[in-house]
Amino acid sequence: MPNSSPVINPLINLFPLIIIFAIFYFLIIKPQRIREKEHQKMLANLNKNDEVVTTGGIHGVIANVKEKTVTLKIDDNVKIELEKNCIAYVKKKDV
Repeated sequence: MPNSSPVINPLINLFPLIIIFAIFYFLIIKPQRIREKEHQKMLANLNKNDEVVTTGGIHGVIANVKEKTVTLKIDDNVKIELEKNCIAYVKKKDV
C-alpha cells in the first residue's frame, strides 16, 4: 500500500518553535539587555555627592569614585567602600 499522506515540509514543523523563540526574545531577552545597558551607563556617570541606593538597600552619598569602586558615606563618620555594580540606582534630586 502506498503512503497516501502528503509530504510535509520540515520547515513547517519548525515554524511554531521559531515563533516561540521570537516571542521569548522580544519579551525577555531584549528588555533585559536594554536594562543592563542603562545600568552600565548609570554606573559610568556616577559622581561625587550623588545620592544612591545599593542593591542591599543602603542609602548614602558618594564620597569618592574610583575605577571599580565607590566610597559611600552613610552617616557622619561612617564610610564604606563598595563595588560600583552594587549601586542599584541614583536617587532623583528634587528641583
